[in-house]
Amino acid sequence: MGKGLSPRVKALVRASVADLEPYDPGFSPVAINLSANENTHGMPEEVRRDMSVALSHVVENRYPAPLATDLREALAEWHQVTPQQVLVSNGGDEALFNLFLAFGGAGHKMVNCPPTFSVYRLYAEMVETPVVDVPRDPETLLPDIDAIVEAAKDAHLVVLTSPNNPTGDCIARADMARICEACPGIVLADEAYSEFAPAGTSSEPLLDEYDNLVVLHTFSKAFCLAGGRIGYLLGAPDVLAALSAVRQPYSVNSFSQAAALVAVHEMGAFEPVIEDIVHERGWLASELSKLPQVKVWPSSANFLCVRMPEAGRKRAELRDEYSILVRDFSTTPGLEDCLRITVGTHEENEAVVSAIAELLAKED
Repeated sequence: MGKGLSPRVKALVRASVADLEPYDPGFSPVAINLSANENTHGMPEEVRRDMSVALSHVVENRYPAPLATDLREALAEWHQVTPQQVLVSNGGDEALFNLFLAFGGAGHKMVNCPPTFSVYRLYAEMVETPVVDVPRDPETLLPDIDAIVEAAKDAHLVVLTSPNNPTGDCIARADMARICEACPGIVLADEAYSEFAPAGTSSEPLLDEYDNLVVLHTFSKAFCLAGGRIGYLLGAPDVLAALSAVRQPYSVNSFSQAAALVAVHEMGAFEPVIEDIVHERGWLASELSKLPQVKVWPSSANFLCVRMPEAGRKRAELRDEYSILVRDFSTTPGLEDCLRITVGTHEENEAVVSAIAELLAKED
C-alpha cells in the first residue's frame, strides 16, 4: 500500500489524519526474522497441545465474551488485583489507542520520551493530542527523569515504556512514583517487555498507591501469541471504565481469549524459554560488542539497540545477502546509525553475528 493520501481523499479526511503515514514494520520475506521482537523460540509443546484442545471447543457462531470475563478473572488472580482493575484488549495497540481516545484530544497534553515506540505519537496526533517531547540522553539513551517530572505537572497523559523500545532500558520504580505524584492526569507504564527484565523493575506495586497509574502488558512477546493479538491493562476501575466506554464492541475474539487463558494457566512452562532468551541476550550483546565500530546498549528486553557505520545499508545487506531481517532505526532522531536486533535462538544469533562481522570486514 503506497504511503500518503491522494489529494481527493486528503480533502475529505479530518485535518489530524491528512498527513499521517501508516505504521510500517518494514517486513520482508526472509529465512531469519529478528525485526519484530517476537519470541522466536516458539510455543512450549505442552502449551501448544493444550491450546489446540481449547481452541477446538470455542463456539464460533456466537460473539465472544465482551469483557473476556474468564481471562480477566485469571489475569486478576495472577496479578493479585480485582477483575475490575483489568481490561483485556485486542493487542496492546488497542489499549494504547483507547487511552488516547479517552484521555487525549485537543488541549490534553501528552508527555513523550523519544526515541521510543513511534505509535504513541501516531495515536496522539490522530486524535489531535499536543505532544511534548522530553528527549533521552544522546549518549546513554536514558530518560531525563527530572525533566519528565517537570513536564508532567500539567499533563493529561505521560507515556513511559519500561523496558523502552528500542533502547531496552527500564525506569526505576521510585522514578515512576515521582512521575505519578507530579502528574494530575494518567501515567501509562508500557511493560510489554517486562518478562525479560530483572525482578523488581515492574511498576505494578505502585497501583495501590497511585490511582492515576496504568500498566500495560501483552501476550505478544514472552508468551508467543503475537498472532493472537491479546493485551491488557491494569489500573484503577474508574480509569478502565473510561476505556471500556470508548472500545469497540467484541474487540477480542473468542479464539484469542481461549488461547491466552491457557497461557495464563500454564505460565510456568514459559519460564525456561524466557530464561534462555535472557541468556542469549547476554551472549549476543557480548559477541556484537567484540566487533569493531559496534556499540551495544544494555538491554532488559528481548532485543538490543546497536550502532554501527552505515547501519541502514547494512540492514539492507543483511536482508538481501544473508536473508536476515533486523529493524532499521538509522534515520530516527537520536538513533542515527542504529539497528534493533531481536534476540533469537542461539543459531539465529550466531547467524546475525557472523553476517555483521563479514559485512564489517569488507570495509577494512
